[in-house]
Amino acid sequence: MDKTLNNLGLCMKAGYVITGEEMVTEYIKSKKVFYIFLASDAGANTKKKITDKAKFYNVDICESYSSDLLSQSIGKKGRMVVGITDLGFSKLLRK
Repeated sequence: MDKTLNNLGLCMKAGYVITGEEMVTEYIKSKKVFYIFLASDAGANTKKKITDKAKFYNVDICESYSSDLLSQSIGKKGRMVVGITDLGFSKLLRK
């Protein structure tokens, strides 16, 4: 696993991760999400919904990882969308 995914796991343990399309969308609207991981194998509707919201609210997205890798790094199965709710961790994960 690469450094970004290891840091994502740390972020999860620290309690700064939310998952799921609906929850991430709500957090984007309330400006509580600073960075988003969108699975490279997410469905077209999910990708469109998340990218449109993220662009509108100016939140960066990373689409470099599959749902398997994202799920494995946070210890939860079947995750397509992962939001980071801490500004410090979001900066660390962007590097």
